[in-house]
Amino acid sequence: MEFLSQVVTYSPAYTLVPTYECFNRCTYCNFRSDPGTSPWLTLVDAEKVLNRLKNQGIIEILVLSGEVHPQSARRTDWVQHIYNLCELALAMGFLPHTNAGPLSFAEMTKLKEVNVSMGLMLEQLTPELLKTVHRHAPSKLPELRSQQLAYAGALQIPFTTGLLLGIGETERDRWESLEAIAHIQERWGNIQEVILQPYSPGQQESWAGSAFQPKDLLEMIKVARQVLPETIALQIPPNLLQPEMLMACLKAGANDLGGISPHDEVNPDYPHPQVHQLTARLKQAGWEVVPRLPVYPQYDGWLPSQLQKVVSEWRSRLQSSKHKEP
Repeated sequence: MEFLSQVVTYSPAYTLVPTYECFNRCTYCNFRSDPGTSPWLTLVDAEKVLNRLKNQGIIEILVLSGEVHPQSARRTDWVQHIYNLCELALAMGFLPHTNAGPLSFAEMTKLKEVNVSMGLMLEQLTPELLKTVHRHAPSKLPELRSQQLAYAGALQIPFTTGLLLGIGETERDRWESLEAIAHIQERWGNIQEVILQPYSPGQQESWAGSAFQPKDLLEMIKVARQVLPETIALQIPPNLLQPEMLMACLKAGANDLGGISPHDEVNPDYPHPQVHQLTARLKQAGWEVVPRLPVYPQYDGWLPSQLQKVVSEWRSRLQSSKHKEP
C-alpha cells in the first residue's frame, strides 16, 4: 500500500563540528579523529562561518560532535563549548540542534536551554554488534542509547533518532529497534522523526562492508510505518539514494529528507543534492517539497520561552515566504 501524502519536508541546514575527536572507534565511521588530534572549533571561526550563512536560507545549525570520554578532564569544557556554539547560533538568528552522543541527564538539561531539538541515532539495539562493528565503541551500549531517548522524554526535548541499516544486524533486530522507539513515543511522546539510514561505504572507514540494498530499504520503510506511531515523521537521506529509489521510498511512506546542507559530515563521500534541483525533480513527480524548522510545531510549547520566541519568528517568516511564491 502506497503512502498517500504528496508533501515531503526538509530542513535547510548547516553543520558545525565542535571537534572530530571521539573515544569510540566504530569500524564503519568516516567522521572521527583520535582524541587529542582534532582542534576544537573556536567561537571566532564559528562566527565567521555563521556570518557567511546569513541570507542563504539556512535555518538549522546542526551541532554534530565527536564524543569526549565521560571520565575525561575535558568533558565539562566540551559540553560548555557545545553550549556556547549553540548560544552563538541563536544570537545570530539560527536554530540549533545538537547531536553529540550519549549525554548525562544534567548535560541534557543544560543543553536544552539553547537547542530547539536534539538527537541521537539509536542505530541498532542488539548487543551482538558489540562483538563486531561496535567492539571498540563503549558509548554504543544499547541500554545507554535507549536511556538517552527516555531522558529526552522526561526533559521534554523534541528528539530525532534513527536506525543505521546494514551493519550486521538481522531483520528481527531492526524490528525490535523500531519497537523500542515506538515504546518511548508511547511513554513520552518526544520522538519527532526517525531516520532510516542505509549504510554506505566510505573511504575513511576500516570495515568496508557492503552497502545496504535499496530493495531492503523499501521494505524497512513499510515495516517502520507499521511499527511506529503516525506522529513520527520518517526520514531518508537523499544523498545516499539514486533519484528513482528516492521516489520509491517516498511512495512507500517516507516523508522527510532531513537536514540538507553543502556537506554531509557523517557520509563525506556522498554530497547532498542542490535543493533547487531536488525540488524541481520531485515537483515533476508530483511532490511538494516544503522547508521546515528543526522543531516540529506540536513541540513548540515544550521549549523555554526565549526559544519559543525565536521559533515563532521563524514560523512567521516561512509562512510569509510561502505566500510570496508564484
